[in-house]
Amino acid sequence: MPEIDLSNIEEARRLIQPWVHRTPTFTSRYLSQQTGAEVILKAELFQKTGSFKPRGAMNKLKHFSDDEKARGIVSVSAGNHAQAVAYASATEGIPCVVVMPSTAPRIKIEATRGYGATVILHEDLRTIFDRTEEVRKERNATLLHPFDDPDVIAGQGTVGLEIHEDVPKADLVLVGIGGGALISGIAIALKKLNPKVRIIGVEPEGAATMTAALESGKSVKLEKIQTVAEGLAAPFAGALPLQVTQKYVDDVILVSDAEIIAAVQVMLQRAKLLVEPAGAAGVAAMLSGRIPVSGKKVVPVLSGGNLALDRLREWL
Repeated sequence: MPEIDLSNIEEARRLIQPWVHRTPTFTSRYLSQQTGAEVILKAELFQKTGSFKPRGAMNKLKHFSDDEKARGIVSVSAGNHAQAVAYASATEGIPCVVVMPSTAPRIKIEATRGYGATVILHEDLRTIFDRTEEVRKERNATLLHPFDDPDVIAGQGTVGLEIHEDVPKADLVLVGIGGGALISGIAIALKKLNPKVRIIGVEPEGAATMTAALESGKSVKLEKIQTVAEGLAAPFAGALPLQVTQKYVDDVILVSDAEIIAAVQVMLQRAKLLVEPAGAAGVAAMLSGRIPVSGKKVVPVLSGGNLALDRLREWL
């Protein structure tokens, strides 16, 4: 696999720094009392576009040649990466097309258009990458892959650098898994800086792509994806994230949609943070007892906050 090292992640931070926020961490007395752990929340919901995704998209864009930029960008996403690619492309005036599932939250579709991208809706999540390749060929454009790319992974790894600076003695870091770029980047950064830290991936039961890949030893396209956490609903885990996960991630666990929704409710009521389902996966893992955290210093990564209000009303 392409070797991604700490130096690549540090370079990514230098390249993207003018265009992204250094997001804060917050302690949570309530979560600490409920779990017996010292809980420190990494608040990526306060990142540009409302999720961690601009880190990887911007880093990849900075590695494209002038010719690749001139041909325009094509990508695929259920929402957060779509907004990030649109935002990153707009910073350099690059035409951008994003293929999105027709089931994506309207708030994410409209936000992507708001950043200047052309959105193409596609019905079948299982074939959405095939449709994206068709669009790329039709337009002779450059693909910006949402997760299976070393520059994207290095960009997402800058979250790990910030966690280490703010919580250098963390015992556990909990990260939701979709395609796998975020956990890959964070795991590389943190394991290089503190080999004792444990990195735990969290997947919805209805979108267990990394679990399937780990069991089979290769990337597996799921026949059915069904979860409220559309940000974790990639149809498969990337081949490169799989290899990184095998090397650096200590465990991957599953949570139910009910547990994710409960975590969203708790974050709003007790932490006053509006976290989308994908961003609440780590909190769900703690509160449900799926991962023992008592006595540990634990950092759940709140990866995004792009939650449509109509969905929130259903859960309150």
